[in-house]
Amino acid sequence: MEQNTKKPITRRDFLKVAGAAGAALTGLAACTGRNAGQGDTAQAAAGEPAGRMTYRTSPTTGDRVSLLGFGMMRLPSKKDSGADEGNDEIDQELVNQMVDHAMKHGVNYFDTSPAYCRGRSEAATGIALSRYPRESYYVATKLSNFGNYSREASMEMYRQSFKELQVDYIDYYLLHSVGGGGMQNLHDRYLDNGMLDFLLEERRAGRIRNLGFSYHGDIEVFDYLLANHDKYKWDFVQIQLNYLDWQFAKDINPSNTNAEYLYGELHKRGIPAVIMEPLLGGRLSNVPDNVMAQLKQRDPERSVASWAFRFAGSFPDVLTVLSGMTRMEHLEDNLLTYSPLRPLTEEEFAFLQQTARLMMQFDTIPCNDCKYCMPCPYGIDIPAILLHYNKCLNEGNIPTSSQDPGYRRARRAYLVGYDRSVPKLRQASHCIGCRQCVPHCPQSIDIPAELHRIDRYVEQLKQETL
Repeated sequence: MEQNTKKPITRRDFLKVAGAAGAALTGLAACTGRNAGQGDTAQAAAGEPAGRMTYRTSPTTGDRVSLLGFGMMRLPSKKDSGADEGNDEIDQELVNQMVDHAMKHGVNYFDTSPAYCRGRSEAATGIALSRYPRESYYVATKLSNFGNYSREASMEMYRQSFKELQVDYIDYYLLHSVGGGGMQNLHDRYLDNGMLDFLLEERRAGRIRNLGFSYHGDIEVFDYLLANHDKYKWDFVQIQLNYLDWQFAKDINPSNTNAEYLYGELHKRGIPAVIMEPLLGGRLSNVPDNVMAQLKQRDPERSVASWAFRFAGSFPDVLTVLSGMTRMEHLEDNLLTYSPLRPLTEEEFAFLQQTARLMMQFDTIPCNDCKYCMPCPYGIDIPAILLHYNKCLNEGNIPTSSQDPGYRRARRAYLVGYDRSVPKLRQASHCIGCRQCVPHCPQSIDIPAELHRIDRYVEQLKQETL
């Protein structure tokens, strides 16, 4: 692998529409210390990080934050098959081992929520981190008051987070998933009940060190909160950013906003960004075969996922990139990418935008496997159904006619894989359309409509009536 010798472009270029990719390249040599050369590649191939973790500094508190953040959303369960995380008891021993490995290799930012892993994530995170000196890590959690946003319930959720995490202050606290439900939802959950005012007081008291929000959905809410930055003084904002969402988020889902706009608005105000969904719910690690071939040809010694993590980390105003790491190999691969980061060149940025355009030819369902739709009252495994459909679509196993080349192979791959991925009692055929899942989806997917469509398709495959 050759050293990166291409000239970075300036921040001024970033503000030009045609040259927006340029911000990815500004000033990163100082963060990483060096770029990865041939010696680094040999070491990385042996499974060890090539150097030290890349860090970014918070402009408000001076925190030196690891560019890789540990997302505690998809923790391993004791039964963990990798397909249904969160339904079973968390494997605390494995969580501890992964946190130990992360800390040993420089990761110091851990992101959780009262809503993750069926409400078990904060406690598991607290157990793992409490074994370390408090000053050695930063913990982030959220006011996830989706179901009951009364002031009393919201206050209880806030106080409970301290108990579960075993801390007396929280480093990074977020209003969780603002935008879904529009301005009325923002008023109900945070403004009219006085919770935002309360959290601002908690920041002044030092029990919250950094206050921000995570955004999905209505752009009016995002713009409103940034327009009032002088009032709220956001320390950071969490946004969805990856090489597909950079310019195509709104094409994927009209309710979303292109990451190019979100990052640009934060950049103008000097607000650091925390990145969620760098893999778009795994979509950018399970790419179509022809896309995978192109990525592996460019860098055969690195994973397909590493391209997405390099993209997210290459923007200078990104404080940390969150990754939900269920298995040790996920953590190890991400450590290779960020120890140190090898920022994208202009040419590589353009290549990933071409890759994104190619992927837009596949009409996948924009499920990010966040599991906010779960549990289904009828036991349906919604994420597994949608992700299996996307996987088959990416692999060319969604035949549209019995006359398609390879029809028999594709039919078998879909049906056999469906039964293996989703138990029959949890398949789409059991959806009655109650729509209880719909308000919880940050991607605004019409989940019952998609489940019914998939069920019709499965029945056609079974009866061979395509």
